[in-house]
Amino acid sequence: MSLEEVVTGIQNHFATELLPAIPSVLVPSELILGVCREIHQNPATYFDMLTCVTGIDNGKEAGTMEVVYNLYSIPFNRSLMLKVIMSRDQAEVESVNSVWKAANWLEREVYDMFGINFKNHPDLRRILMPADWEGYPLRKDYQHQELYRDIQVKY
Repeated sequence: MSLEEVVTGIQNHFATELLPAIPSVLVPSELILGVCREIHQNPATYFDMLTCVTGIDNGKEAGTMEVVYNLYSIPFNRSLMLKVIMSRDQAEVESVNSVWKAANWLEREVYDMFGINFKNHPDLRRILMPADWEGYPLRKDYQHQELYRDIQVKY
């Protein structure tokens, strides 16, 4: 069954509405800060809101990780997704905190869960896990600790 057939089946069975896809742009890691500055400062685009930053671990087999930025322009009522793909061995991208202050905590969450480093972040440290937690829980190769501060960790 094709993706179009799946979507049509859901629409017909549940009387749902098909929403337009969010335009997405793949941006090289070294250009992400410049691209973000341009689309934020340019009056013709003005993406004034960073709504989400998330990480994706594509696994050891793929050898890549991703950072996805969801942006919104209030004056133009449009959304845009920017995606950066990087090597798992060099999971690092420039922070966009200087463009959108909302990136501060969002980047810290991605760092905390995936171990992706945001260069030039003003306060890159764990935000969800304890400071001395070992590993990054949303990585596909994550091995949980058996003990944390002499307390057994059960899953």
